[in-house]
Amino acid sequence: MKKPAFTRRSKAADEPLGPADGTFDDAFDGAEETDGPGAYGSTGAAAPGARGGSFGGGSGGTKTTQSLLAAAAVLAVVFGIAELRPPATPAGADQGAASSAQVERTAVVCPQPLQSLTGSTSLTAYTPPGGAAGEGAAAGAGWISDAAAPATPPTTAPSATPSAAPSSAPAPAATGKPAADKGGAPADARLTLAKPGTPVVAPAANGDTAPGTGAVATGAFAPGFTVTQTTTVTEQRGLGLSGITCTPAGTSFWFAGASTAENRTDYVSLVNPEATAAVVDIKLYGDKGLIENDAANGITVAPGSSQSILLPTISKGQVADLAVHVVVRSGRVGAALHAADGNKGADWVPASADPAPTQVMPGLPADTAGAHLVVWAPPEDDADLKIQLSGKNGWFTPAGNESIHVKAGMVASVDLGKVTRDEVAGLRLSPTDDKHPTPVVAGLRVDRAAQNGKSDAAWLSGTVPVGARATVADNRGGGASTLFLTSTGEAATVRVTASAGSGGGTPATKEVQLPAGGTVALPAPEPAGLKDAFALTVETVSGGPVVAARMLAITTKDVPMFTVQSLRDDRSTVKVPQAAQDPGIVLR
Repeated sequence: MKKPAFTRRSKAADEPLGPADGTFDDAFDGAEETDGPGAYGSTGAAAPGARGGSFGGGSGGTKTTQSLLAAAAVLAVVFGIAELRPPATPAGADQGAASSAQVERTAVVCPQPLQSLTGSTSLTAYTPPGGAAGEGAAAGAGWISDAAAPATPPTTAPSATPSAAPSSAPAPAATGKPAADKGGAPADARLTLAKPGTPVVAPAANGDTAPGTGAVATGAFAPGFTVTQTTTVTEQRGLGLSGITCTPAGTSFWFAGASTAENRTDYVSLVNPEATAAVVDIKLYGDKGLIENDAANGITVAPGSSQSILLPTISKGQVADLAVHVVVRSGRVGAALHAADGNKGADWVPASADPAPTQVMPGLPADTAGAHLVVWAPPEDDADLKIQLSGKNGWFTPAGNESIHVKAGMVASVDLGKVTRDEVAGLRLSPTDDKHPTPVVAGLRVDRAAQNGKSDAAWLSGTVPVGARATVADNRGGGASTLFLTSTGEAATVRVTASAGSGGGTPATKEVQLPAGGTVALPAPEPAGLKDAFALTVETVSGGPVVAARMLAITTKDVPMFTVQSLRDDRSTVKVPQAAQDPGIVLR
């Protein structure tokens, strides 16, 4: 609507109200204005007589009053009609009800790969089939690209320790530069997905300056997109299998189970996939509380760069058990923590679920040789927690390890030994008093040993249910992959699907029944005609909730190497609230 133009003219009682083009005259003489009936009715429509009628107590009123009220009346008519005729609710939709929609873009970040004279790292990417393909089956793309090289490589060798110095090499963001018209993979992508339902495997960057990587999926490749990074190290220091499910960039990451004790080489890997610098603080908590160190604050991570921070460089002395909180002050990063215990084993410590009164850690193998529990409580309150195991028939309390007390702001730990007693299990921590729920962070180190005394270690963390669907990408044939399923509530039915292999094969599906509170371990179903790596997808059919973990076990040089990754809801769909236009907002 054209804005009314007010001009100052002589006051003539018999002049017309205004020209037909919508321009209104006004004398702006406050002494002559009189109050009259309002220009708006209860619905926002103009009152009768608002245009050209007599307002006020005088016969015919004043011209000033007539002009102003006429302008207001026109505006009232326009906006009144808009309010009386709101946009219609879509047919079949509840007013204000949210609907589900598939995600259109998924991005995750992988840490700097472990590389050494005897180490090799692979990246496996996968998207489950069944997503909407938009304009065609090829709509969208999925790929992995390198970030900038770090200033110092992540390594378990004592002669080359990671530093906190930012990378000096400029580079594009880890996500690469997708094509502007199709959202396709960049030309320098390390890996690209051909189609949903088939995993793709590629080696990670090699060399002393191996960078972290960023992975992106768009369109039909986005729902459920996941990437697994797996490293095998056969030299004495850092010996073992290290695996991690790559996670989205974020601003807060919790890890429990780190250490700066003798023989431990633990470090935090930071990868910045964004186009702007990130500023990061790393907070370490031990058995005496927060460990203050200025070197752990204000760490700058350049755009598209990777760097690693050795924990002893930001700690004070040797601390047996640590909880680590990575806090991003500005920007976003991908954060991961790697632990290595000399020749006793090494693995990535998975990021824990957010602090919560109850933490569940699935994935304890039957042949567990030792288990070490680490728990952190917030500075506001102590935590008293029950320790329970989920066996084949439900939850039970292990004799001699019934509970753990954690002082406020500190870390407590307990050795559980061969707690599984030759049966698979999941571990749960919960308040001893339901009226005193204290949110905690928890981690569990698990050791497996061969008869020759050689061993490897893996770390578990508090996780969340698989929800509707969860996937882990890198699985191997020949019984190397074992799936651990725990129903934390009522009895549940779970559907497990093995994808085709990266080199070929036919998908296989199996349904599994879980007792209430029980844990079941099953060799991963393998695709017929399997070639190379395959993916496992877990769906909750009924009951639950269900938590899950996958163990990949490969004996190399007589070492029982293994790694365990929990499966989390892939969040392939999001809730979209019902929205409606509200032109009346201009009147508020």
